[in-house]
Amino acid sequence: MSRIIRTEPGPILSKVVEYHGFIYTMGVVARELDADFKTQTADVLAQLDALLEQHGTDNTRLLQAQIWVKDINDRTALNELWTAWLPEGQAPARACVQAVMADPRVLVEIMVVATR
Repeated sequence: MSRIIRTEPGPILSKVVEYHGFIYTMGVVARELDADFKTQTADVLAQLDALLEQHGTDNTRLLQAQIWVKDINDRTALNELWTAWLPEGQAPARACVQAVMADPRVLVEIMVVATR
């Protein structure tokens, strides 16, 4: 049986689940929720870098991204930061939707699937 690795498992989620070389992250939100959209997004991307590195991979190995924004009008700003963060030609399959967030101060949440 293949081993499932859970990073920092809690009662309702793990930060990352790894199985057969696939890395599934939680939905990552900014640590400072009073920050503006670009600052929150940059923080989320930095946290994703750290989670991927912890599992021996990086953003060149992304397969899929799911992105939730509080206001779809922030999508242009998101795309600017997103394309700067992604290596050229390495964009994953992606969805980006407007959503009601669990905390109204959360402006963006990103979840990715990657491989080693």
